[in-house]
Amino acid sequence: MVASHAARVLVASNRGPVTYALHKEDGSLTAKRGGGGLVSGLSAIGPDADAVWVCAALSEGDRAAVERAAGGRLDPADSGGQHVRMLDIPEEIFTGAYNGIANSVLWFIHHLLFQTPLEPVFDEDFRSDWAAYEAYNVAFADALAEEAAEGAAVLIQDYHLTLVPKLLRARRPDLRIGHFSHTPWAPPDYFRILPDDVAADVLTGILGSDRAAFLTRRWADAFADSCAAVLGASVIRDAGALTVTYKGRTTRIGVHGLGADADFLRERSRQPDVEERLSDLRDAVGGPDVKVIVRVDRTELSKNIVRGLLAYGQLLRDHPEWHGRVVHVAFAYPSRQDLAVYVEYTDEVQQVAEELNEEFGTPGWKPVLLHVKDDFARSLAAYRLADVALVNPIRDGMNLVAKEIPVVSDEGVALVLSREAGAYEELGDDSFVVNPYDLRATARALHEALTLPVHERAERSKRLAAAATALPPQQWFLDQLAALG
Repeated sequence: MVASHAARVLVASNRGPVTYALHKEDGSLTAKRGGGGLVSGLSAIGPDADAVWVCAALSEGDRAAVERAAGGRLDPADSGGQHVRMLDIPEEIFTGAYNGIANSVLWFIHHLLFQTPLEPVFDEDFRSDWAAYEAYNVAFADALAEEAAEGAAVLIQDYHLTLVPKLLRARRPDLRIGHFSHTPWAPPDYFRILPDDVAADVLTGILGSDRAAFLTRRWADAFADSCAAVLGASVIRDAGALTVTYKGRTTRIGVHGLGADADFLRERSRQPDVEERLSDLRDAVGGPDVKVIVRVDRTELSKNIVRGLLAYGQLLRDHPEWHGRVVHVAFAYPSRQDLAVYVEYTDEVQQVAEELNEEFGTPGWKPVLLHVKDDFARSLAAYRLADVALVNPIRDGMNLVAKEIPVVSDEGVALVLSREAGAYEELGDDSFVVNPYDLRATARALHEALTLPVHERAERSKRLAAAATALPPQQWFLDQLAALG
């Protein structure tokens, strides 16, 4: 069934552009608009484009909002004029799909995070979670099939919804369907850790799209190679074009690097609350002659925060001349605290920071300033203050922090960047590139970045900012729509 007000453009993602807080005292709801590339991108097509965003209810407030909305269609005033259909998926299905599969299996596969002597174990609990993941994807496919106008363009987002393209095509073969992966894609040997049937379902699910897109060519190639290894699909690379053909159906493979939203960042980073936090950070650092190494991350396992702290400790051992002359401002915002391994990792980050301060600190110098309470204004203040930015993920689809810091830096920033971040493809030439596992090499890169002459740092920073903003979110989104034809 097609909705009476059928949409010409649809976006589907786990998290939507708005979330709600439920006030227990009176039962009222407060809406908070989300940020990020998708929100910026969808805004590029304008309010009159007959667009609908399909997403899941993530909180008690979200579920209350869905219950009060006709058919789950939220008030556009809550989402900046965007039309949103929010799905209240039963909690046990959502938990199994989101925590059990998306975040504990697929995320770990694509970021190469499993300790394979002990994990994963694909037992009956896994099979129960996989059934929930299938049901979750069916709910999205059903909603999209209802909302889409004849021949509409549908852009499905990320590893939460890998089965949706195939499911949706079975329901609505008239639609133009795209899937975009915001994560890396595992190489075939690692992807095949998944049970054979599950690996095949993930791949054939995405191959239900007309076009599957990735943040870098490296991840696109890994997906195509996985299709060849697992499915025996035909992969054709011809003059830069990449296609995968399986069972008579061809899916085009695309690459769309996501850039920073320069206009938003520059305007937001000059607001009074950022200025106030910038002043506080300068006071905490201890003076204009003290160099500042900044990192801003969630305590996500792939972000490699612990090794970054250990590498900073190695810098202080190898170069005692930096004692009292450098501070590492580390913002590590807790992530996925409903998973035990993430709680343990957050605790480890805090412990290592405390140990470094105990080992090297003096009454007048605290070498690590660690903050774990999320504060976007304070993050922007740190971006502006940074002499050196440390971005050393084990593996990352893109890493927008690496792109955002040069855009808002006051004096220019030297970027120490992992070669395993997707951003390396665009920013590597003007960065100090590191193997994220190598503490000595990372410490050496930090020293080189700290000693970079001011004029050279400024020139590098300009080039980094230009590369970082070459594909802003609006263009990234419109390019995908255009590529669907």
